Amino acid sequence: MPRVWDVPVHDPTRVRDARVAAEEAAALVGLDESRTAAAALVATELATNLLKHAHGGQLLVDTVAPPGGRGAAVVQIAAVDHGPGMADVPAALGDGFSTAGSLGAGLGTCRRLADDFDLHSVPGRGTVALARIGAAAGTGAGERAAARAGGVNIPFAGAEHSGDAWTSVRAGDRLTLLLADGLGHGPEAARASTAAVEELHRSAHLGPSEVLRRLDGALRGTRGAAVALAQLDLRAGRLRFAGMGNVGARLREGDSWRHLLSRPGIVGAHRPATLPETEVVWAADRMLVLHSDGLPSRWVPPSDPRLPAADPAVTAAVIVRDASSSARPVRDDTAVAVLSPTPPDRP
Repeated sequence: MPRVWDVPVHDPTRVRDARVAAEEAAALVGLDESRTAAAALVATELATNLLKHAHGGQLLVDTVAPPGGRGAAVVQIAAVDHGPGMADVPAALGDGFSTAGSLGAGLGTCRRLADDFDLHSVPGRGTVALARIGAAAGTGAGERAAARAGGVNIPFAGAEHSGDAWTSVRAGDRLTLLLADGLGHGPEAARASTAAVEELHRSAHLGPSEVLRRLDGALRGTRGAAVALAQLDLRAGRLRFAGMGNVGARLREGDSWRHLLSRPGIVGAHRPATLPETEVVWAADRMLVLHSDGLPSRWVPPSDPRLPAADPAVTAAVIVRDASSSARPVRDDTAVAVLSPTPPDRP
């Protein structure tokens, strides 16, 4: 079961925890000494920034699929805060800009070390900074896909394993995004959602309904899970969706959002006789958000016009951040996965 690190950064002692988390994640995906050091430096700098500029925040470290759904897993580091935000993001990313008292690396160096780096900040709302580090520098620059997927996963109460899981897999012209919510939380829930991820890697060449049927067999003997599957045909520009259970799905179409409905049931336990699919046109103004029930049911879709061009994992982190507060504590594992078009100026 993949490990997920949720490091609350509210005092200097947690900066070391952030670095150790990045090193442990790097070991899980087999990074060499140089790339492990890069991941550790990025985590240290982002954690230090949380203390220096946002009076604390949250660092999420995970091992995830690359945005295009192809290649080995990479280390993803997301720094999330409710701080004052940045008035001048380009200046913060420029050379020579560094945080006082930090290693002096600055966000510009973090961007150069990472294979993917993105930052979203709104004055008065907070900042999300995200980096991915793979086996070799520059592995993020490959074939340009028309769409990309990303997400964040937050285990309940700081647990080592989340009962939620998400992944994306590219098979030919099909890019499939999956989000699974194992029943309950803890190791047994994580075992169910991990089984769903593993089966998708074997079945990504199939359509969503058929994949769900395969998942139902793969999850027998586990607690079972709620699962949502979205598959984008990159050549035809069509999105097919099928789901079972209470994983939420919202599709942005221009300026409006609509729900994509799943069937009642539990994958691995109670599968309905029929599994209908929803099929829609995919275009440059589309965005799909899948989420587990750890996200408040009345969450508000993001309205910032810059987010559609952001890394999908940044969008996912912004959704989680803006839906949560001390008055609405999270009571379950929370995962959000986003599928969005690749902007013309992005690799």
